[in-house]
Amino acid sequence: MAGHSKWANIRHRKGAQDAKRGKIFTKIIKEITVSARIGGGEVESNPRLRKAVANAKSNNMPADKITRAIKKGTGELEGANYEEVSYEGYGPGGGAIMMEIITDNRNRTVADIRHLLTKHGGNLGENGSVSWMFDKKGQIIIEKKPDNDDIIFEAAIQHGADDFSVDENFYAVTTDQTIIMEVRDGLENEGFTIRSSEIEMIPKTLQKVNDQDAQNALKLLEALDDHDDINHVYSNFDFDENIINQE
Repeated sequence: MAGHSKWANIRHRKGAQDAKRGKIFTKIIKEITVSARIGGGEVESNPRLRKAVANAKSNNMPADKITRAIKKGTGELEGANYEEVSYEGYGPGGGAIMMEIITDNRNRTVADIRHLLTKHGGNLGENGSVSWMFDKKGQIIIEKKPDNDDIIFEAAIQHGADDFSVDENFYAVTTDQTIIMEVRDGLENEGFTIRSSEIEMIPKTLQKVNDQDAQNALKLLEALDDHDDINHVYSNFDFDENIINQE
């Protein structure tokens, strides 16, 4: 995919593993809660909530957990007071990193992030220091099936996709962020299994890293992604295939 970080491919594979462990539920519940607080609890009239609920269902989250998360967002049930914030920084080898946060304690979270960045050879930057290196796009991840490449490619383009890539385990369909759910609905109605649909930050250019910098960068990205308060991690690292294959 043009301008797309290989870390995204690792993250999607890791996301599938997290889903099996149930870890991904924590982040989805936070996203549902914040979406309902900001835009209301009606799924059909709240695009962000609709996307979050669709992702929850794609990951087999029980309906009662979805309902409780919505009610916590609307204030019908008591829950944590989450806020959204983003942080930017640099990793080993000078790669750019963006982090989208949902937290109930900003001071705790920024201290954790600063510690992880420093531990793995990175540093926290000012707001705006790296965000200009990324474009905001919709991205739909679809479960891969044998001999399906041409079919899904044609369907994705027909439904308005901007870009398309194939990984060993999934397809990634990139769209304009404003039509992500329309494209998702079209593909789902054609019988494709949607793993997730998210608004992503796609790097405009990639930063090549090798050897020890690459190992440290991967460890950093995984540590950030594992943090419960970090909703999404984006980077422009470009890793050698041998590094990817070790994951």
